[in-house]
Amino acid sequence: MSDLTSAGAAVGGAPVGGDGPTTEATTGGSGKERSASLWADARRQLVRDPVFVIASLYILAVGSMAAFPKLWTSQDPRNCSTDRSRISPSWEHPFGYDILGCDYYSHAIYGARPSMVIAVMATSAIVIVGGVLGLLAGYYGGWVDAIISRVMDIFFSLPFLLGAIVFLTVIKRQNIWTITAVLFLLAWPTIARIIRGSVISSKDLDYVHAAKAVGARNSRLMFRHILPNAIAPMLVYATIVLGSFVAAEATLTFLGVGLQPPAQSWGIMISVHQVYFLEDPWLLLFPCGLLIGTVLSFILMGDALRDALDPKFR
Repeated sequence: MSDLTSAGAAVGGAPVGGDGPTTEATTGGSGKERSASLWADARRQLVRDPVFVIASLYILAVGSMAAFPKLWTSQDPRNCSTDRSRISPSWEHPFGYDILGCDYYSHAIYGARPSMVIAVMATSAIVIVGGVLGLLAGYYGGWVDAIISRVMDIFFSLPFLLGAIVFLTVIKRQNIWTITAVLFLLAWPTIARIIRGSVISSKDLDYVHAAKAVGARNSRLMFRHILPNAIAPMLVYATIVLGSFVAAEATLTFLGVGLQPPAQSWGIMISVHQVYFLEDPWLLLFPCGLLIGTVLSFILMGDALRDALDPKFR
């Protein structure tokens, strides 16, 4: 996960929120002024970016599959019959049937939920915990920074995939909660380091010193004046890591330490049907296509956010 740090660290430098300075631009002929803040410019750039729009629509579709699968299919993925085992795709059943004779399309739709739930929960956890620890380390420095940084170094020393396999093997309980906990445990230091660096570069800005001079408390300085400048790189990293967690869940499941049948996920579909690739390649291509599309969409969204939020790209 540490190779994603540069994606988040590339964003920043200019105050983007809170009580920081903003520039004003006059609209032609109207005499009215509009805010030309980084967030407003980024929003205008993103809605005009076809790659970001297409990737967002794809993620919206996958999210609706996870949240409301019955909007996409009326078939019960557990209504199986071995008489229909590995029947090829047809108009009525576009993904065909799997090895157990279950409707493969409905299985793929319901398989989106575990991956998305794990990715969202793990990302939310690292944003909250890693963000708070990074904020404290960057703002206070000294022994607080030293302790938090050493803890981060310990977790950075653990190989991500190997560490996840070891933890899940030791726990011996593979479900959504344990996988989420393991992904969070191994990934939070990266976002903490991103926030720490952003806070260190922001806390010496003039408007922060001005707020401190008028008696602002540390909590107000951190959350009102400094944190808004750290949100941009955190948002970029969180978007990219969502895709990484979707891929991580499928990888761990494929290796046998993730979700287990009768749970439904794209990783299980790939793991169970890999041996039939030469005979019935569609059994592997459909879940792989959905998985690749989801991960790629998150990465493209993160890249577009990075370009939109980094003033150096303007």
